[in-house]
Amino acid sequence: MQNPSLELQIQSLPDNPGVYQYYDKEDKILYVGKAKNLKKRVSSYFNKIHDTAKTNVLVRKIVTIKHIVVATESDALLLENNLIKKLQPRYNVMLRDDKTYPWICIKNESFPRVFSTRRMIKDGSEYFGPYTSFKTVSTILDLIKELYPLRNCNFDLSASNIKNGKFKVCLEYHLGNCKGPCEGHESFDNYQTQVNAIREILKGNFKESMRDFKTKMKDFAAEMQFEEAQKIKEKIEVLENYQSRSTIVSPKITNIDVFSIVSDEGAAYVNFLQIAYGSIIRSHTMEMKKKLEETDSELLSLAIIELRERFQLLSKEIIVPFEVEVGELLKVTIPQLGDKKELLELSIRNAKYYRIEQLKQLQIVDPDRHTNRIMAQMQKDLRLQVEPRHIECFDNSNIQGTNPVAACVVFKDGKPSKKDYRHFNIKSVEGPNDFASMEEVVYRRYKRMLDENQPLPQLIIIDGGKGQLSSALKSIDALELRGKIAIVGIAKRLEELFYPGDSAPLYLDKKSETLKVIQYLRNEAHRFGITFHRDKRSQSALNSSIESIPGIGEKTMLTLIQHFKSVKRLKLATEIEISAVVGASKAKKITDFYKTSNL
Repeated sequence: MQNPSLELQIQSLPDNPGVYQYYDKEDKILYVGKAKNLKKRVSSYFNKIHDTAKTNVLVRKIVTIKHIVVATESDALLLENNLIKKLQPRYNVMLRDDKTYPWICIKNESFPRVFSTRRMIKDGSEYFGPYTSFKTVSTILDLIKELYPLRNCNFDLSASNIKNGKFKVCLEYHLGNCKGPCEGHESFDNYQTQVNAIREILKGNFKESMRDFKTKMKDFAAEMQFEEAQKIKEKIEVLENYQSRSTIVSPKITNIDVFSIVSDEGAAYVNFLQIAYGSIIRSHTMEMKKKLEETDSELLSLAIIELRERFQLLSKEIIVPFEVEVGELLKVTIPQLGDKKELLELSIRNAKYYRIEQLKQLQIVDPDRHTNRIMAQMQKDLRLQVEPRHIECFDNSNIQGTNPVAACVVFKDGKPSKKDYRHFNIKSVEGPNDFASMEEVVYRRYKRMLDENQPLPQLIIIDGGKGQLSSALKSIDALELRGKIAIVGIAKRLEELFYPGDSAPLYLDKKSETLKVIQYLRNEAHRFGITFHRDKRSQSALNSSIESIPGIGEKTMLTLIQHFKSVKRLKLATEIEISAVVGASKAKKITDFYKTSNL
């Protein structure tokens, strides 16, 4: 793949089920597809030469990739069909074997026929589908036939032909399957009313037809025609099953627009879903750059007005997460539960994924801007006076009071600066006293930085709760640095942030970038400290073990430490392996010692 823009778009796709849409350089829709994993599926188009020329032509034309995230793979299939119906992408017909999927056609003619077909003819007729199940098509057509008897002949039923008596009614009329429009027994207006009702069924609006069908079933039952009533019941069950599987939205929800927003320090992302007859027929997400201190409510209000005008939306009701100012003509719904709440959550999820996608692209294309955004967000989230460009995090490590050590890790511009990491051996504290150890290392760290005129950090993070933070503050006060450096403590269990003099902890959003940076710092400090502690314990154990071997001096001890690293490795080594390091005589003393000792 040669197009860097496409590479960025693909890299930022989520590993979730959903529907992807390909657009050309003129922003015309090329193709709609479904995927269990959006990133893997879309990537597969660009990492190989395809067997068919049409697919290769499609790939060369793709400039923009858009996507909609859904909950399950089956939802992706259903949403794909809805979008194909709405958008009619050029390559969906060319790339699919259209004989596999039937359509239902309302023929463009006087007294229209309704029938299934595998061919789409551009003669003004209406096509609904494609349908993934032949049983579904058969059920719908049977339902239509039961409720609305239409003609199935292909005569030209023009007004003049009917008036001149050119045609005669057939057996279908006598069986009650047709009302005989060919001889003028049924008016055009009455026939067209039935066609309009059928059109609503095919769009997914089953409400009226289902009610009529159930009424018919009850009438059969009332007349003791139980076999006929059972047939109708079976058809209702099949139809209800089809209805629930053919939309990812409740069929009760119709002609509603859904708007949601997620924002950060520099921008807001507004997602819009258009719902018609229980189906999602359009999804769009837009980014709004913040200029001043606009609230989410203000930004969402502006976005709703813009999107309704851009897409010529005529719905009378909108679903939003909170109150917005959009005039009195629109009904504003803020759902708390149920199907509308699920729709709002789906919209929010798509807005969040779009934001993540944009940020991933920004991180690659403009890393400085990405860093600036994170620093500004951290300053806001942590209530700091300045951006935390230089952060240091401290962690203590000791096991049962042995070999107490501490670690200090340093992040600059949100990234590890490993050359500035520091280890500390605890010198002034006897026994396992984490509080006193923290006080010592914080004092030593910043006393030295002050003595050497090194730049101080903007933020100190203490791995621990209120006790650890209080101990660190003693050193900060002793060095007269209170107010010059921000300092917070983080407790592991609930990720609580403690501030000096504030009894109530701060809780950050679990998915916020600020918390992720702090967690990264804390985990780095823990890893760095544990590694040092483990090395020190191993060295201590090795020293004590070797020092007790008769005839082994300090120089030999250092040689063995450098070579074997641990007591376990030395004990498992053969006499020949040890002799290769310190000679045969000393090797024999060492192996004899371990054979007779318990060390």
